[in-house]
Amino acid sequence: MSHKHNATRRHHIRKMKFKVTNWPEYEAGLRRRGSLTLWVTPEALSGWAAPRCNTRGGQPLYSDLAIETTLTLGMVFGLRLRQSEGLLSSVLDMMGLDLPVPDHTTLSRRARTWTPSARNNERQPVESGPLHILVDSTGLKVYGAGQWLEEKHGTKSRRGWRKLHLAVDADSGKIIAHSLTDQETGDTSQLGPLLDKIDDEIDQFTADEAYDGTPTYDAVLHHSAGARVVIPPRSTAFERPNAQACCQRDDHIASAQIDGRLKWQASTGYGKRALVETAMGRYKGIIGPRLRARSFLAQQTEAAIGVTILNRMLACGCPKSVRCEASAGATK
Repeated sequence: MSHKHNATRRHHIRKMKFKVTNWPEYEAGLRRRGSLTLWVTPEALSGWAAPRCNTRGGQPLYSDLAIETTLTLGMVFGLRLRQSEGLLSSVLDMMGLDLPVPDHTTLSRRARTWTPSARNNERQPVESGPLHILVDSTGLKVYGAGQWLEEKHGTKSRRGWRKLHLAVDADSGKIIAHSLTDQETGDTSQLGPLLDKIDDEIDQFTADEAYDGTPTYDAVLHHSAGARVVIPPRSTAFERPNAQACCQRDDHIASAQIDGRLKWQASTGYGKRALVETAMGRYKGIIGPRLRARSFLAQQTEAAIGVTILNRMLACGCPKSVRCEASAGATK
């Protein structure tokens, strides 16, 4: 991390310790995440068949919700398409339901045309007022020749990666907007599409230095005129008195130069940006750091279902941690 002070003496600083205050509820939520009834809901079973189309040709057999349910089961339990087909078939047999199960070929084909269901687009209303939005991006590996082939045989590696852009609610920790792009897409270019998916008013917008610039401030203030934008200015940033739209950025530049970076971070609440890093680490730890789908459209479907899974797991129960008093301060 840039601008880190006392880097050579940080080994003398005692690591902070936290205690989970709602462990019984959180433990029950962890068990519930593995329950099949959580992922195969009555709504999915009632809407299993696809509605009849008015166009000519063959009629679809499975609804998008049925495809989503099958792909969700496979992603939660780390299964491939054929194993996901077998798991769902056994679950429906145990439930005594005579429903057809999408085969792996259908799952692969329909993943490229899947559209999110209405319940995925609906977000719980905010009770505490405007949102505090945290935005960042992370890379996800894709199928292809890796670095070993390039180092061993001297051939040019064709492996690329995808960039997952996330907008996280700082209060609840839920991912409220996302997008998946190729590796060449800049972070600021996806800020507009992310904000378009957020209907609630934004009270504070927090991001890292990659989003520093006039376009970011303009996009956020266009969405919510009274929003407070907290982005650390680059080391080469300078004030622009004639730019009225970036008066907040000028204030950040002046404050960082007068008080220093650490005091600026403490006064603006920039430390909460670590929660979006936690969300990205949760995605890679639970869903995985690699996209299994081959086509870009199917990869977008995979990322969207992965985000839905994380939000549903978080709704089951999340830890409430408090810092232990014994860990406060540094060792001498």
